[in-house]
Amino acid sequence: MPAFYAGFGCRRGCPADTLQTLLHQALASQGLALADLRGIASISLKADEAGLQQLAERLGLPLVLYHSAQLQAFEPLLSHRSATAHAHSGCWGVAESAALALASEQPGSTARLLLTRQVLGPATLALAC
Repeated sequence: MPAFYAGFGCRRGCPADTLQTLLHQALASQGLALADLRGIASISLKADEAGLQQLAERLGLPLVLYHSAQLQAFEPLLSHRSATAHAHSGCWGVAESAALALASEQPGSTARLLLTRQVLGPATLALAC
């Protein structure tokens, strides 16, 4: 399996355990190995979100943050557009956009969604390769 990347969105104060559970559910549903996950990403508004930082530390992976303007380029590839997310962040879909943004940074990449937006309570996740 090629490397893949996870994008996360979450409400304020979302615990790392919730994010980790959502990630494990997503990987299991797709038959993916955690060892092939190369990075996690979100929007720069989440820079101080402890749950995301803790998840990155637990996984030993970088947490890459993107400004909403950087994420706008991926809007045509989104499976879901959230007016609520746009109102709060200026981005139509944080999880999918962030996953695509991180995947697109890889050499020779044509980023695509592996798994569209998944929701668990206050957290959203998408996977891209």
